[in-house]
Amino acid sequence: MEQQGRWSSRLTFILAAVGSAVGLGNAWRFPGLMAVHGGGAFLFAYVIAILVMGIPLLMMEIAIGRKVHGGALRGLASLNKKNKPVAWAATANAFVIVTYYAIVFAWVLLMAGNSFRFAGMTGDTEAAGSLFFELIETTGDTSGWSQWPVMVIVFGVLAWGLIYFCIRDGANSVGKVVKYTVFGPIVLMIVMAIKGFTMPNTGAAMSKLFIPDWNALADSGLWIDAIGQVFYSLSVVMAIMFAYGSYLDEKANIAVDAVVIAVSDLFCSILSSLVMYTTMGGVGMLDDMSTSGVATAFKIFPQTIVLLTNSGVFNAIFGFIFYLCLVTLAIDSAFSIIEGVSVSLSTYFGWKQKKVTITICVVAAIISLIYMNGAGLAVLDIVDHYTNQINMILIGVLECVAVAWLFDSKKILTEVNKNTKKFKAPKWWFVTSLKFVTPILLGILFLYNMYALIMTGGVYGADDGYSLWANIVFGWGFSILVLGSGVIAGLIIRGRDKKVVIPSWDELDSMTDEERNAPTLVKKSEATE
Repeated sequence: MEQQGRWSSRLTFILAAVGSAVGLGNAWRFPGLMAVHGGGAFLFAYVIAILVMGIPLLMMEIAIGRKVHGGALRGLASLNKKNKPVAWAATANAFVIVTYYAIVFAWVLLMAGNSFRFAGMTGDTEAAGSLFFELIETTGDTSGWSQWPVMVIVFGVLAWGLIYFCIRDGANSVGKVVKYTVFGPIVLMIVMAIKGFTMPNTGAAMSKLFIPDWNALADSGLWIDAIGQVFYSLSVVMAIMFAYGSYLDEKANIAVDAVVIAVSDLFCSILSSLVMYTTMGGVGMLDDMSTSGVATAFKIFPQTIVLLTNSGVFNAIFGFIFYLCLVTLAIDSAFSIIEGVSVSLSTYFGWKQKKVTITICVVAAIISLIYMNGAGLAVLDIVDHYTNQINMILIGVLECVAVAWLFDSKKILTEVNKNTKKFKAPKWWFVTSLKFVTPILLGILFLYNMYALIMTGGVYGADDGYSLWANIVFGWGFSILVLGSGVIAGLIIRGRDKKVVIPSWDELDSMTDEERNAPTLVKKSEATE
């Protein structure tokens, strides 16, 4: 096994991790949740959730990745062989997510490429709000399988090409890309925020954004959404941070770097909220904010853009900058998910990482065709709901059990605090979070989501016209495949799996860097490229 490089510097690692964490959810879902849940009250709950469970999970995954020089499969297996099904589920779920995330990325590219059309829509909110849906030729439900819009396929191919280009050489190419794709959107968002503060109703926008409605804290829905947003936003339980941790130098300060990543993620969420609120406040659309990413980014914001000024050219330029910002946010998250899956498989089986990456991109691109037709928007919504609201939450619970109940999490804490002097993650906080608080909170969230789904007869999106068969195939079906991927993989690759030799966590302490890599992964007599 030849893993593709190490991070060239501490800054490169932080930028890559921040780029993965700061995605489209920060740009459109976070502002919508603040609007729904009492502004500053949601921000308060979100910060609490970061401190209680987000940062410990982030530290844990990065530390395991660095210790074993490998991804989720190798990392969790080194703790206890019984953890393999959990690692397979995390890897498989990440793979499913990237199949549709790449298409969302393609949609953002599509809107950026068609932003010139806003020039002829000044004041026409109906035309602006329907532009995206006309471009993708969606039926809005699961009945449009016969429609295959050429533009979506073209931009879908472009999206996959860009994703592979960014990760073709592992840490080496990712490190070069993130210097632009992380700083770029921040600069663009600052420019857009400054523009927003020059518009009318800034005071009302800031009031709605930051002044808390403390009564909202009594709403269980607020806490459930805050926990869920932290969980998705920091890219934990998706195999990503194991992979990024595997590229770290032994001298890296994980305790401090994880806090920097979490704080940066929070900063970007607030910055994107400032952009959305000031801009929408300026055109009198503050009450139209939605928690739906598609509604906010592709319907509501285009309506906002054409109302900005009486200059169609200016509006079109602003629209292009907005979607260019989303492009840079989307690509980091998209390629980081592929990287997480690739490193998980390659470092476990001893395969060439570049070949694994190419294979994953090709297979995922073929599967992503199911989102490129007229029913694609509805199918994507269904898959997104089950992978995030069901699979990921349950995998999070199981991962905590694997780390804190089937292993001694204090050993992982030692790895977290290995190179830090001034700031050390305290044992009472780290261990308590992984062993009790996080699995309990995620367990409650999982049960709540299951209850809500059962109350609708097991059909998500029935009010939107989503069919039962679509839920069975793309919802329950995908969930069964993901959660049972460990069993399925065991049956398919049983012979190969027996050849894999994973050193235990304690054995790694006495090994050199070279010994931690390929020769100890696959029996030499049976090793293959």
